[in-house]
Amino acid sequence: MDYKKGLENAVQNIESDRAAISAVLTDVMIYLKKNEENHKGAGHIAAKYFEALQRSNDQLIKLLALQERRERQEDDSLSPDELYDLIDKQEDED
Repeated sequence: MDYKKGLENAVQNIESDRAAISAVLTDVMIYLKKNEENHKGAGHIAAKYFEALQRSNDQLIKLLALQERRERQEDDSLSPDELYDLIDKQEDED
């Protein structure tokens, strides 16, 4: 799989995950609004969904940063190992 196709797949997966999380989060928010007891019992679940949504935001930012670096390098010859190294390096910088 080439870099561009891999990047497109990654973005599609992130967008799909975000849509699923958003739908479930909407349901959780409706449930939480019904009464205070629901909030006490399920508030931590809503927090987990928000965390998952934040992670997908972080993934998108990292992918965009990698794409920007790649465009600056103007090099289409990155191997999967090199791409992994770039992602790993980006995570270390954060």
